[in-house]
Amino acid sequence: MHRAGIEVTVVCPVDHPNYGTLTDAGVPTIDIRLPRKFDKDGIAALRAELVRGRYHIMHTFNNKAVSNGLRACKGLPVKIVCYRGIVGAVGFLDPMSWLRYLNPRIDRIVCVADAIRRHFLEMRPAFLRMPATRPVTIHKGHCLDWYDDTPADLAQFGIPADAFVVACTANYRPRKGIDFLIDAIESLYADIPVHLLLVGHMDAAKLSKRIANSPARDRIHRAGYRTDAPALSAASDVFCMPSTKREGLARAIIEAMVYRVAPVVTDSGGSPELVVDGVSGIVVPPRDAQAIADAIETLYRDPEMRSRMGQAARERIATHFRNEDTVRKTIELYKELVPDPGGLW
Repeated sequence: MHRAGIEVTVVCPVDHPNYGTLTDAGVPTIDIRLPRKFDKDGIAALRAELVRGRYHIMHTFNNKAVSNGLRACKGLPVKIVCYRGIVGAVGFLDPMSWLRYLNPRIDRIVCVADAIRRHFLEMRPAFLRMPATRPVTIHKGHCLDWYDDTPADLAQFGIPADAFVVACTANYRPRKGIDFLIDAIESLYADIPVHLLLVGHMDAAKLSKRIANSPARDRIHRAGYRTDAPALSAASDVFCMPSTKREGLARAIIEAMVYRVAPVVTDSGGSPELVVDGVSGIVVPPRDAQAIADAIETLYRDPEMRSRMGQAARERIATHFRNEDTVRKTIELYKELVPDPGGLW
């Protein structure tokens, strides 16, 4: 949007990994910190900047930005746009939700998947629902050029060079369904020696105990949090996201698809919007370990199908989830909210 001529100023601490990228691109960047849900100093700093710069729109990208930004904008003629990346965790009986995404002061909620938008529009009771125009779907766009990593050498994790590898990048939490994926690996026939590579924060005591007691423990590898996660997915044969609920538009799935790795995902949240079942991957029901196992076995026994789905997965990201489309739709949203910003458009 900066390159398109939109006057964008980004609130970003100087020690954040994105700070250098923004400043190198010439994007005006302000070091304002919001360490708490309601941070007095942060709110004052935001408000001073909003008044000084006479901004038309404030676009927030996380919970703290929403709750602090709403207070900073009080009484100012600023349109408020919020980003929402997961399904759920918003409810009419939750006071905090009214101080964030259910606040009537919010003009638009950008949902990265249509499943998120539907959740807002189907919340109960119906008489409390927000206007249908408030949540809008703008898929999280990507560019193939961002992904040029060389596939990693998985031997560093004790995985044999000729192994069939299923990768999963996530942080261990109940809704990610990691235990169902482990169940699936355990249920595969002995002639399918699949190795499972878990990438992310997977050091929970419960998971460690689960793996230690697993008959497949020698084929389950934890890489931990990695900055080269896409390269690990690229070196795998299949990528699986076994989420049980609330999935948004997982970046880890997109990364694997770009590298032509056939995905197996559950019918949860935005995952089916990414993966066309039977074409660019396989979609299975949530909480169904046997369905996950069957999908993995199908891809293991049919290398041609796996290759075809991997190529289709890359093409789907290239054609349906383009960064250029995300930018264009966001600018169109801004123009809808502020049709006459004094010649800015």
